[in-house]
Amino acid sequence: MDRLIADFRAAGATTGVVAVDPSSPFTGGAILGDRVRLADRAGDAGLFVRSLAARAAGGGLAAAAEAAADVLDAAGFDVVIIETVGVGQGELDVADAADTVLVVLVPESGDVVQAMKAGLTEVADVFCVNKSDHPEANLVVRALRQALSMRPEVEGAWTVPVVTTSATTGEGIGALMERLQEHRDHLQPRWPEVRTIRLRRRVRRIVDAARRRDYWTPEREAALSAAVAHPDASPHRAAEEVVRTA
Repeated sequence: MDRLIADFRAAGATTGVVAVDPSSPFTGGAILGDRVRLADRAGDAGLFVRSLAARAAGGGLAAAAEAAADVLDAAGFDVVIIETVGVGQGELDVADAADTVLVVLVPESGDVVQAMKAGLTEVADVFCVNKSDHPEANLVVRALRQALSMRPEVEGAWTVPVVTTSATTGEGIGALMERLQEHRDHLQPRWPEVRTIRLRRRVRRIVDAARRRDYWTPEREAALSAAVAHPDASPHRAAEEVVRTA
């Protein structure tokens, strides 16, 4: 991310970052270490970084991540980067929040298998294998390309590239920037459709969350407690009793 920011800023693009860190399941705290790693850019007036803790939100983002990105967009930032908590089992909410999904993997971490299990091969627009000087890097690239080759071909669809980089030396960052721009160019004719689909999904999520909050009234909470109080309570029967509660 630091290398991408450097290239965006060198091109004159103001850059906003929404960095999401995982929260401890025990204390609820988060390190929010992204700003520490970007400390050398603290005096850059064209860069703004907002760290957020994931808290109890699933999907790899914080509940307020999309709203924070909206604020940065409205503030006029040319580029907004959303960094998720990382590769996991279904942390795919970023696919509905970002125009381009960049997935960064490293050798010898099992990330390729994890990516395939988590469905990242379906949502990634660009794959980046970092630490390209590692002897296992080419194996990761081949495994990714093999996995991507199994995707059904769709006429006019974007072909997901696999780029190798070294964040420590900067090697491959220029090629990665080119692939990101190419994906943006690919989307350009379909911007209205892409944004409409994303907005529909987001509104659905907001409505679903509101309905869940409104559904669990004190009366239904009491009905739930009563329904599961019996040691032989059936979850399905208990659910039926809660649903019948006005």
